[in-house]
Amino acid sequence: MVKDIGDDKRAHLQMIQGVISRMGGNLFYLRGWSIAVIAGVLAFLSQSSVNKSLLVPLIILGIVTFLFWIYDGYFLSLERKYRDLYDDVRKKTDGIDFSMNISKYSKTVDNKVIWCMFSKTIFPFYILLTIATIYLIMVEI
Repeated sequence: MVKDIGDDKRAHLQMIQGVISRMGGNLFYLRGWSIAVIAGVLAFLSQSSVNKSLLVPLIILGIVTFLFWIYDGYFLSLERKYRDLYDDVRKKTDGIDFSMNISKYSKTVDNKVIWCMFSKTIFPFYILLTIATIYLIMVEI
C-alpha cells in the first residue's frame, strides 16, 4: 500500500505550524513580562530608601528594556525562519522528510535578529516603552 504524500505534507505542516504558534505566543508573553518587570523595577526605585539619582534607574531600566528587546527580536527571527520552512514544505511535491532544520533560512537578511529588532512590530513597542519609562522616572524623581 502506497501512502499518499498529502498526508505526510499535512502532518509536517501541522508540526511547523505548532512551532510558529508557540513563537507567536512567546512574543505575546514576552511583551507582557517586559512591562511587568519594568513596572516592578520602577516601583522598587520609587521607594524612599533607594538612591534618588536619575542615572541609576535609567541604567537599570535601559539594560532591562534592551535585553527584552533582543529576546523579542530573537523569537521573531525564529518565527520568520519557521514560516520560511513552512512555505518550502507547502511547495514540495515529493519527499516529505519531516525535517525541522531552519539553518538555511538564517542567511536571509529579514530573519536576522538585529533586523527583527527593528521590525515594524517590535521597534515601536520598545520605543514607546522606553519613552514611557523615562517619563515616569522624570515624574517620580
